[in-house]
Amino acid sequence: MSKISISQKFELFTEEWTPKVIAESNGQLVKIAKGSGELVWHQHENEDELFIVFKGHLTIQLRDKNIELDVGDMFVVPKGVEHCPRAEPDTHFMMIEPSSTAHTGELESDVTVSSEDQKWI
Repeated sequence: MSKISISQKFELFTEEWTPKVIAESNGQLVKIAKGSGELVWHQHENEDELFIVFKGHLTIQLRDKNIELDVGDMFVVPKGVEHCPRAEPDTHFMMIEPSSTAHTGELESDVTVSSEDQKWI
């Protein structure tokens, strides 16, 4: 057991929209990612997804409204709700979600990162 420096973990990678696992607690994975631009519209049928912003600005686009997140803000996308994250350049954020959560839900695209390819750092 040792503490985790989230800021140091963000320094370990440059890829965008590629979640990195930094911890696990009670079947929930704690992941960090960087983003610029838009991911893809998708949903998670069986899992909620929590977002916390550490740097920049993240918009969680929903079909009926946008949720604007600045540093220190968080939002939970309820299971089954279609969403599309959009980030200002070099936005850093955390996601907390069940280990069963697929990156882009059932949608497979060229930006999808399989669970097996979401590396621990």
